[in-house]
Amino acid sequence: MNTIHTLRPDMTDTTAPVEKPAPRRRRWKAVLMGLTLLPALAWALACLAVWLGQERLLFKPVVTPASQPLSTAPDVSERFVDVPGARLSVLELRRPDPAGVVFFLHGNSGNLQEWFVNTEVYRRTNMDLVMMDYRGYGKSSGHIGSEAQLHADVQAVWQSVAERYRGRRVVVYGRSLGSALAATLAAQLQPDLTVLVSPYSSMAALARLHYPWVPASLLRYPLRTDEAVARLRTPLLLVHGERDVLIPPSHSLALQALAPSARHVDIAGAGHGDVHEFDDYRRLMAQALDGRVR
Repeated sequence: MNTIHTLRPDMTDTTAPVEKPAPRRRRWKAVLMGLTLLPALAWALACLAVWLGQERLLFKPVVTPASQPLSTAPDVSERFVDVPGARLSVLELRRPDPAGVVFFLHGNSGNLQEWFVNTEVYRRTNMDLVMMDYRGYGKSSGHIGSEAQLHADVQAVWQSVAERYRGRRVVVYGRSLGSALAATLAAQLQPDLTVLVSPYSSMAALARLHYPWVPASLLRYPLRTDEAVARLRTPLLLVHGERDVLIPPSHSLALQALAPSARHVDIAGAGHGDVHEFDDYRRLMAQALDGRVR
C-alpha cells in the first residue's frame, strides 16, 4: 500500500535538494571586477597627482643664496621688483646709450646664473638685456601658484623698465617655458621683434606628446603660445634645435602657420638645452638684434 505524504503550510520538505552558496565563484567574480577596475583607479590617481603636482612637474627652480652675486661684470646690475606676495630678482646688462632692449623670459629650470649667457652678443649689438627669475627661482621669493600670476609678474617687471626704452628698439625673447609668457607680452606690446627659441604651441599639445593619457582639462597652466602668436602683427623669429626631442621643431612650424610673416630657423645639430652653444645661433641672434632678420 502506497503512502502519500501531504505537506502542511507549516511543514518543510526535508527531502528537497537545497542549493548551496558558491563562495569560490563569488570570490572569483570579485577578483575579476577588481582587476577590471584597477586600471581605471590607477588612471584616476595618476590624474589626481598631475592636477595637484603640476607646479613640481613644470617648474624646476634652483635657489641662489641671497649673499651670492649673480654677476661680477661692471655693466651688469642686480635689483628686485616687488609684486604681491613676492620679490622678483632681475638682472640687467646696461649699455651707456643702448639702441634698445632684449626682455628675456627663460626656461623652466635653473635660475639667472645659468640663463644670463652670451652677453657679448648684446654688447656688440648695443642692446640692453633685462632678465627676471620667476617666483622661487634664484633669489626670487614666493611660489608660483597660477598662470595668471606668472603673466602678472612678467608685466610688473616689464613695466619697471618700459619707460626707459620708449622710442628705442624692443625685442621680447622667450625660451622654452618662457615662450608663452613672451608671446603673450608681445601680443600686447607689438614690439619691434619677438624671438621664440624652442617654443611649444601650447602646453596641451606638449602634454599630448609626453603624457597622452592626461586630459587637457586637467592642465592648470594651458600656456597658449599659439593664441598669442596669432595676435602678433610685428616680426616673429622662431628658432629650434633640429634634434630637439623634448619640444620637437613641429611646434615652431605650427606657430609659423599662425603667423605667415614669421621666420623659422632650425639650428643644425642642436637639441633642446644647447641651442645657444652653436655658432649658427649666435650669428642669427646678432643679425636679429641688429635688425637684419625680419
